[in-house]
Amino acid sequence: MTAPAASLDATLAALADPSRRAVVGLLRAAPRRASDLADELGLSRPAMSRHLRLLRQAGVIRAGDDDGDGRARPYQLELGALLAVRDWIDDAVGFWQAQLASFAGWAEASASSTSAGRPGAAATRRRRRAGRRP
Repeated sequence: MTAPAASLDATLAALADPSRRAVVGLLRAAPRRASDLADELGLSRPAMSRHLRLLRQAGVIRAGDDDGDGRARPYQLELGALLAVRDWIDDAVGFWQAQLASFAGWAEASASSTSAGRPGAAATRRRRRAGRRP
């Protein structure tokens, strides 16, 4: 597995948990301390610590500079990992849009060739049945 693929896997795995997605949602508005995040989400501090560690390891968030009291550091989003997920999704969407456009072109060409001289299936069946009757 390549390094970008492993990084993408780690990011998607980190975002798979609803509590971690909620953390990301809260951090979109402003940096927050771990204790504030735990209180807002109704999680214990040890549980929040585990979630923050996984998000940090995946590169989704980072701990900011000490806020002055020496006890807590605010966490903030790290856009690089989130942009990599967006790029991956954009690539997948682009691929499938191209596939659907290609199929639509094929279907239109097939329909126009059928209507331009080639009989449809119903007309072929009628002719075959008519030929069997005495």
